[in-house]
Amino acid sequence: MSGNRQFISLRQAKAPFFVGIDLGGQSVKVGVVDDDGRPLSWLSVPTNVEKGPENAAKQIGAAVHKGIRDAGLKPSAVARVGLGSPGTLDLRAGKMINPTNFPGWGGFPIRDRVSLHCGMPVAFANDASAAAYGEFWVGSGRTFHSMILLTLGTGVGCGVIIGDLIIEGENGFGTECGHIIVDCCENARACSCGQTGHLESYASAVGVVKRTQDAIRSGRATSLAERLEKGEDLSPLMIAEEAQDGDELSLEIVMETAKYLGVGIVSLVHTIDPSGVLLGGSMTFGVSEDLGRRFLEQVRAEFRKRTFPLLAERTVIELASLGNDAGYLGAAGMARLENLKTK
Repeated sequence: MSGNRQFISLRQAKAPFFVGIDLGGQSVKVGVVDDDGRPLSWLSVPTNVEKGPENAAKQIGAAVHKGIRDAGLKPSAVARVGLGSPGTLDLRAGKMINPTNFPGWGGFPIRDRVSLHCGMPVAFANDASAAAYGEFWVGSGRTFHSMILLTLGTGVGCGVIIGDLIIEGENGFGTECGHIIVDCCENARACSCGQTGHLESYASAVGVVKRTQDAIRSGRATSLAERLEKGEDLSPLMIAEEAQDGDELSLEIVMETAKYLGVGIVSLVHTIDPSGVLLGGSMTFGVSEDLGRRFLEQVRAEFRKRTFPLLAERTVIELASLGNDAGYLGAAGMARLENLKTK
């Protein structure tokens, strides 16, 4: 939906209404949706992390009210607000726990302060769980009864939905699936969390770049070297472009990334047995349709090779469809779900 966002008019909308907030390190996305998950308005404001969480909570409250006005509504028409936040969370207390990219925000009651500044009850969730619920509600997972979303970016995020249950866990670590083990060797790659052999070490943007750098340092011939000599920064996008143009090392890195994802998905499916698994985020190598298809098929092939025949036949593995809109739509959907449970 992002990049081709389609809004409905207030006349077309179905009450009640909900606001979804996707809190990111650079920006906060806010959208107003109707009871069917159709957006009426959307805006983005800077997070300004360095100004502190109280300032951000005030700005979010103001953005919520602007979004409501832009939708042609009054605040009384909004039943509840949903807030999707990155990092490990204390969901009961409505706080972030030592957020790496939000220095000084740890322990701040972000849920309750946003609720105060917008004057509405706020449902609080991990951003990957919110994105998963967005895909489940109105995206690629809308025909599923249960699903897993893996978001591939700087790290590997995950959300798990079973029916109307969002898996969160007793301590808020319930879907830290970027940290499942895919390599238990003594020399397994180090993860940003300090442990080794995690899926994130191999299938995140950081992991892909590090694996490529190591291969180049080992003397592997690659067209990437020419671009690096010109001063370009190595990135998954560059690797995807060179893979599409036939660079052997770049294509090997992309296909190995798919292999590690397939291995990780096997463990998740053997635990959850969902209807489907969706891959989203900025690093699905979809720079070209051809490379994106090859990447996805390699993930599927690795999964089929390592799972049970019935699961290989029935488990859908597909790309997510909502893009950057999944977070705010899912946060709004989780607000809707919480509202239904309170009736």
